[in-house]
Amino acid sequence: MIPVKQILTQSITAPATSSVKAIRRTKIVATLGPASSDYETLRSMIEAGLNVVRLNFSHGTANDHRHRIELIRKAATDAGKIIGIIADLQGPKIRISRFKNGKVILKNGTEFILDATLATDAGDEIAVGIDYKELPQDVRVGDTLLLDDGRLVFGVKKVADQRIYCEVKVGGELSNNKGINRQGGGLTAPALTNKDREDLKTAVDLQVDYIAISFPRCAADIEEARMLVKEINGSCGIIAKIERIEAIVPETLDNIIKSSDGIMVARGDLAVEIGDAEVPAAQKYMIKRACDLNKPVITATQMLETMIHNVVPTRAEVSDIANAVLDSTDAVMLSAETASGDYPTIAVGAMDRICAAAEKHSDKLPLNCRLEDYFGRIDEVISVATMYAANHMNIKAIISLTESGRTTLWISRIRSGIPIYGMSRHTNTLGKMSLYRDVYPIKFDVTKYSVIATMKRAAVIELQRLGFVNLGDLVIITCGDHIGVHGMTNSLTILKVGEQ
Repeated sequence: MIPVKQILTQSITAPATSSVKAIRRTKIVATLGPASSDYETLRSMIEAGLNVVRLNFSHGTANDHRHRIELIRKAATDAGKIIGIIADLQGPKIRISRFKNGKVILKNGTEFILDATLATDAGDEIAVGIDYKELPQDVRVGDTLLLDDGRLVFGVKKVADQRIYCEVKVGGELSNNKGINRQGGGLTAPALTNKDREDLKTAVDLQVDYIAISFPRCAADIEEARMLVKEINGSCGIIAKIERIEAIVPETLDNIIKSSDGIMVARGDLAVEIGDAEVPAAQKYMIKRACDLNKPVITATQMLETMIHNVVPTRAEVSDIANAVLDSTDAVMLSAETASGDYPTIAVGAMDRICAAAEKHSDKLPLNCRLEDYFGRIDEVISVATMYAANHMNIKAIISLTESGRTTLWISRIRSGIPIYGMSRHTNTLGKMSLYRDVYPIKFDVTKYSVIATMKRAAVIELQRLGFVNLGDLVIITCGDHIGVHGMTNSLTILKVGEQ
């Protein structure tokens, strides 16, 4: 245990700073890939503002992911930062098989067959195989199938003998392994494939912070994933990627959000299913419902698509990111921009400055937010009381001493512009908090202290040492009466930095 005398001495000698560090509130998620799998690039991305990395399990081997995790953890440690890790499972991506010559050119008005009986590499100008053999049972005459993210459009004319006979309505180049969507949704493929189950085990073994489940249809898909994680003693959070039309039905969406530890607005496949014009309104609705239900939300897909090969974003991309920030998304995500693009670090930097600029104009929530709610948990009441007090006083920082991060998450759901420092001894809790808007995770072991007052003072000193508060600043601390016990936050304390 650290003695009280040492803590009091530290409080006198801790360096004061002339100004508090400015911190961006919205988090940046970046996908790792060939363009971002070396130490130097990862370190530069962290310095540019990276908060969370995404590992796309649609590509690469377990060893590839292991190597990238080792690199990101080393780069994060060297930079003195907490970087969260998301393992994104492939899910039931329904694809065509491969062509003899790699691709074909399909003309409007011609017939083309999706053939579940065709060999994997036997595709030609007449037909191509499909990897999801149940697809002929899921479609009907008159359905519209969208291939390669909607770039090609097929109309279903006949279904017979495991073959789907289509008319090419919008043609073009079709190459190997492109995805298939049914306009309007309704495909019965389960959210977790056999590959996903194996990848989930790998992700748990690699001790990632979150596992993202692709194409969930309902809360049961999320609950199944959580059960699989628990069966192998994992502690990963579960993120639901909303990309099916069935998942945005209001009651279904709410149940998915409640069952998950966060959602991702996955605009690519969702746009194919519901139509691109419907995505902006759906995105705003999903962000709002996630905020209402106290869960974090990531906005993803093509946010800086042109920066795959360009050093500046389009004005439309800037507006897209800014609007997601103004709607209170917790995080914005880069995909190919950092996985395979030419300028991964510059893309992170661009997102950083766009988010920071948008945050200058972000409104606080009304001060009466949730005052009419009834709460069943003491720690949730403390969270709401914390934000009410912070918004009625000149509070410069909120310190949440936490085991699981739950109180910290609840605090972050009420916008205030006041930074929240989630301080925990658990690596997984720190990684999870790296995704929460307004929350900045800091490693801090409460079990070093036997007296609660001493622990609180040490937490304030640590924040002062890091340059996040100045002498005389008011801070709020939340914690429990029992040091190091999960789920016991029951107190709110207001302290002045530098006072004994």
